[in-house]
Amino acid sequence: MDFASSELNYKHNKGLDFIGRFNGKYVIGEAKFLTDFGGNQNAQFNDAISTVQAKNVKAMKIAILDGVLYIKGKNKMYKDITTTYKDLNIMSSLVLREFLYQL
Repeated sequence: MDFASSELNYKHNKGLDFIGRFNGKYVIGEAKFLTDFGGNQNAQFNDAISTVQAKNVKAMKIAILDGVLYIKGKNKMYKDITTTYKDLNIMSSLVLREFLYQL
């Protein structure tokens, strides 16, 4: 957190689950495993999204999300990742390596 704050201008009050450097680019992220819909799981989802939306950060921001949010349906998380947040770097941990190597 100290490095992210001082060197990457990350001022968000949430801790980071991931920080790395690939091909000269810094990447920071929040990781969550969402096991159900609603309640606390929506709060966890929103925490990850707020990290990706943090302003003025000198790094690529990602949300590493796994679990029920990818089940197609009318649930809020699926709708959000396919509409509102479709242009953000939201991905499963299963594709994280591939994403990092394409930077």
